[in-house]
Amino acid sequence: MAKELASQLIEQLQNAGVQRIYGIVGDSLNPLVDAVRKTGGSAQGGIDWIHVRHEEAAAFAAGAEAQLTGKLAVCAGSCGPGNLHLMNGLYDANRSGAPVLAIASHIPSVQIGGEFFQETHPDRLFGECSVYSELVSTAEQAPRVMHSAMSHAVGLRGVAVVTLPGDIASLPASAPTPQWRSFAPAALVPASESVAELAEAINHAEKVAIFAGAGVEGAHAEVIALAERLNAPIGHSLRGKDFIQYENPYDIGMTGLLGYGAAAEGIAGADLLILLGTDFPYDQFLPETRTAQVDRAPEHLGRRTDVDITVHGDVLPTLQALMPLVSAKEKSKFLNQMLKKHDRLMNKSVGAYTHKAEALVPIHPEYAASLLDEIADEDAIFTADTGMCNVWTARYINPLGTRRLIGSYLHGSMANALPQAIGAQAAHPARQVISVSGDGGLSMLLGELITAAAHQLPVKVVVFNNSTLGMVKLEMLVDGLADFGVDVPDTNYAAIATAMGIHAIRVTDPADIAPAYRAAFAHQGPALVEIITDPNALSLPPKIKGSQVLGFATAMSKVVLNKGAGEAVSMARSNLRNIPRS
Repeated sequence: MAKELASQLIEQLQNAGVQRIYGIVGDSLNPLVDAVRKTGGSAQGGIDWIHVRHEEAAAFAAGAEAQLTGKLAVCAGSCGPGNLHLMNGLYDANRSGAPVLAIASHIPSVQIGGEFFQETHPDRLFGECSVYSELVSTAEQAPRVMHSAMSHAVGLRGVAVVTLPGDIASLPASAPTPQWRSFAPAALVPASESVAELAEAINHAEKVAIFAGAGVEGAHAEVIALAERLNAPIGHSLRGKDFIQYENPYDIGMTGLLGYGAAAEGIAGADLLILLGTDFPYDQFLPETRTAQVDRAPEHLGRRTDVDITVHGDVLPTLQALMPLVSAKEKSKFLNQMLKKHDRLMNKSVGAYTHKAEALVPIHPEYAASLLDEIADEDAIFTADTGMCNVWTARYINPLGTRRLIGSYLHGSMANALPQAIGAQAAHPARQVISVSGDGGLSMLLGELITAAAHQLPVKVVVFNNSTLGMVKLEMLVDGLADFGVDVPDTNYAAIATAMGIHAIRVTDPADIAPAYRAAFAHQGPALVEIITDPNALSLPPKIKGSQVLGFATAMSKVVLNKGAGEAVSMARSNLRNIPRS
């Protein structure tokens, strides 16, 4: 009996090292899922089918796996609504540079173009969130398209989409299978004249600051060595936190609305700012100063702020070529000032909520986050929901050089943390994986708790439940708007998780947080810790503008008029200790 095309394509994925596919079965996808079944699963050296509850979660899970492993990860959706549901997670994966292959099954090929039931045009729809998108029209063409898709995803570090009509997947295989050879992306070495120009600028500058992004991955020692030679403080973006914050005596924190520490002042006070591997999008937080930028993506150079020196290359080979050309700077006054300011801000502002917070009710979320940092494994993987959970993890979770922290940092989607944790746990079954979820994000894809329970993935979900969309609330207040439409009814997520067969604890007393963490982390299967936190605890940026103060004050007057003075006083009490101090 001839081999079905679906089995041929699944064998191609096996040959490329794919171990699992995330998705939901459906009629047009059935031939492919049946081919997965025939592999016998990972227990027999085959591919596992990870049945999620929403295809968006499948894409998030695959994106997380790909980000953490650097290897190809796969998700799939049935025709029409099924593969459209993939789209949000694929946008996130593509923007994060995750090598993901998405299989979008399609209506019967003879029906395409006739407005058939569930008809869409996935080969067109996925164009904006992928580096490759192609429709399979024949069985002979299919294996070459699959090979090209895998090559694009791995080589260009993004999403590749293969649109596959269900009837074609059931046809006999009719073409040879292209041989797959894995490859490691090459390092991009900069032009020597660009490096020389950067060295000259550094040697002429009195005060140099470094702002590091995710592009410094693998170059930690070299960045630290450059900072040491130049007496340069190092600020970082949220995506750069994993790769530069640990074991860094020159660290001055993070800038941006979620930022902390002295990074904002440190990069603004320099004569020369060096952007290393960052495409930090918030230009309002980038100073108007002489700037150099190093990036492997030429389209990133100068698109966020005016740049005086551009270096097209990876950070590691750039710094290796640069170091012999730069002279050591003797003066350290600027560095020492920024380090002292950073220490002061960390102790008086960021540390304010965690100081003597053991008995404060409602629970301060910062205190819960600081305990999570203390109790979690040294090699734990954290996923963080967009919004306030990003703030608490950015400010209180220490990467240690062994941990990982990922989120929807470039796409900014809600509900990313739990499905990303599922992908992280599937790829790293022996590591502790912690989803730091907001109640808003968790409730959006709540069904994925069933996925964790069904596959017995030992994901630990820490829910910061403040019964409000905290980040949106802050945005409204800063814009001078009364907070409206952001509050949700109190929901017992621990009870819901328990009903799903998940070990769950609800915490209302700060004294119970640490024991709850330890019990959940010791549990062999999935576990959830729900922490009832102060809904009035807000994230304040490290540098406040007059317009923000005016907006906040205006909004407070509206809160008083609409809700009474009591709520405004309560909000002030919750945040007074956290106002940044100079």
